[in-house]
Amino acid sequence: MKMLKRLFVYSALVILFTGCTVAPKSSRNLSAYTVNMPKSILIMPPVNESPDTRATYSYWSTVTVPVAEAGYYVFPISVVDTMFKENGVFNGSDAQSIAPQKLQEIFGADAALYIKVKEYGSKYQVFQTVATVAVEAKLVDLKTGELLWEGTEKQQLANNNSNAGLVGMLVGALVDQISNHLSDKAYVLSDTVSHLLYSPQLNQQKGLLYGPRSPNFSQNSLSAQK
Repeated sequence: MKMLKRLFVYSALVILFTGCTVAPKSSRNLSAYTVNMPKSILIMPPVNESPDTRATYSYWSTVTVPVAEAGYYVFPISVVDTMFKENGVFNGSDAQSIAPQKLQEIFGADAALYIKVKEYGSKYQVFQTVATVAVEAKLVDLKTGELLWEGTEKQQLANNNSNAGLVGMLVGALVDQISNHLSDKAYVLSDTVSHLLYSPQLNQQKGLLYGPRSPNFSQNSLSAQK
């Protein structure tokens, strides 16, 4: 009888804890985002915290497409870059230190996307080359300075020559080093990072919300009700 009671209690606990993990609550608080839904987004020059000097422009150029496809008007990067330079702003750190209200006055954008490139480039190991891109981003309302959204993404791509034998692995690693100097493999990876970070993935609670220009805009409210 005591054994049956113990089994019953154990089964109840298993059901209880299993039930708690089936439907996790949303960890994203996007109330400010939905209330102050921007129609236009200014993509700021990224702050490059990696040692690779190519990171700023290589990554910056991959952000426009996923943000525009999400349903927002995006200010052309070439125009933004030129305007900053004509006003003596030549890097992401200086650009991102400008007050949000001033940016709104200059560009007329509803919100700005602030980006930090934490890691960028390829690291060469004995038998393989690993390309890494890691990014932090936040969307800020330019009228109020309020944080609307933030996210991070990191992706790695390795060229593994382990099936080529010792000599083949060494030769393959050398070829990878030469090709990476000639072509930026982290740039290709940047496009993947940008799509994963900004493209709306409401069911997975990732990415931006759909913007007013998107035919899927109404899905934002449906997702919030789940």
